Amino acid sequence: MCDINYDCIIIGGGAAGLMAAVTASETGKKTLLLERNGIVGKKLIITGKGRCNVTNNCSRNEFMANIISGAKFLFSAYSQFDSRDCMDFFERLGVPLKTERGGRVFPVSDKAADIVEALRRACVGQGVIIKKNRVSSLIIENGSVKGVSCIQKGNEACFYASSVLVATGGKSYPQTGSDGDGYKFAKQAGHTVKKLKPSLVPLVSAESYCAEMTGLSLKNVKLSLLDTYNQNKVIFTGTGEMLFTHFGVSGPLVLSASAHIPAIEEGRYKIFIDLKPALDEKTLDDRILRDFSEVKNRLFSNSLTRLLPSKMIPVIVALSGINPEKEVNSVTKEERKKLIFLLKSFPVTIKDFRPLSEAVITAGGVDLTEINPKTMESKLVRGLYFAGEVLDSDAYTGGFNLQIAFSTGYAAGKGMGEVN
Repeated sequence: MCDINYDCIIIGGGAAGLMAAVTASETGKKTLLLERNGIVGKKLIITGKGRCNVTNNCSRNEFMANIISGAKFLFSAYSQFDSRDCMDFFERLGVPLKTERGGRVFPVSDKAADIVEALRRACVGQGVIIKKNRVSSLIIENGSVKGVSCIQKGNEACFYASSVLVATGGKSYPQTGSDGDGYKFAKQAGHTVKKLKPSLVPLVSAESYCAEMTGLSLKNVKLSLLDTYNQNKVIFTGTGEMLFTHFGVSGPLVLSASAHIPAIEEGRYKIFIDLKPALDEKTLDDRILRDFSEVKNRLFSNSLTRLLPSKMIPVIVALSGINPEKEVNSVTKEERKKLIFLLKSFPVTIKDFRPLSEAVITAGGVDLTEINPKTMESKLVRGLYFAGEVLDSDAYTGGFNLQIAFSTGYAAGKGMGEVN
């Protein structure tokens, strides 16, 4: 079966693909969006715990500072469609937005489905044709893309167009359809695909005591990630929230830290948590002495209830080396010093990433040097475009990765719309 009547074909109905489809169709191009799932925006539906952190309401400099990989490349796309443009876009589509802590932008309804429906409705309103098909390969002739080949109910179906966008996402959350097909298409076209790894992903600890604190959430703590193979160089630091789990650690701080670990090597990367970042060592010592003075005859193991959450006390007591049966009025200055050090530098050794399927995004992807940063067109194959997570670019949590998808999708859609 063949269908030859399209100007643009978009592979993938996620954030980048939907934005590109709307943008290309607004130029009058007949646009086909091919989505392997029965519905578009399947990954968008679950982002931000179902609330969808659409973008981040920040300045250009702040946005670029939150890009982990590919900031220079993204400058052009972001300049064409920045976070303010993104917010205006969705509000024009009838989705009121709100800005929360850290500049995070969400729909007022707190429903990711509203964002997905607005994009779907915009596509339909612009005449975008949405078909459920899984693309099996690109059709490339004489250095130009000509269309795509799909497998449909066991038969091959070819769709032709002079412009094709690969917006298939990465390999995280494969249940949503992001299983790495885009990297296969990139390699078919001769592109280099940088090594893939999970990013913004929970981390597995070497120590068993993290599991003993499963479910414990810490707020307003300072986390530092050190490279012990490089003179204990601090490669990430941040203040915020984290969580202990049955396998190790998770939460916003941990996810951000994970993006700075290029590869797991035994014992190389260690996290140190300052449980009391607002207190210096002397002030913390004074606080401990004050607490101890109020319970002079209490055992050390029962003396930290005002200082720490209950789940953490047995772990701290064990790691401190102080006899848990010792009365607090007998705890020495040196022992307090060990306790203070532990409270200011609680250690977690990173053993592994959690699986790529649990990562918020995939780091690595199509080599950015092979892509035109203004239009997202391939420098190797005419008419072939890439946008979104399939590219070798990623950022911290807070709406930045979705903004990358929207910005690159917009740039690609605009570039496709300018093809004669």
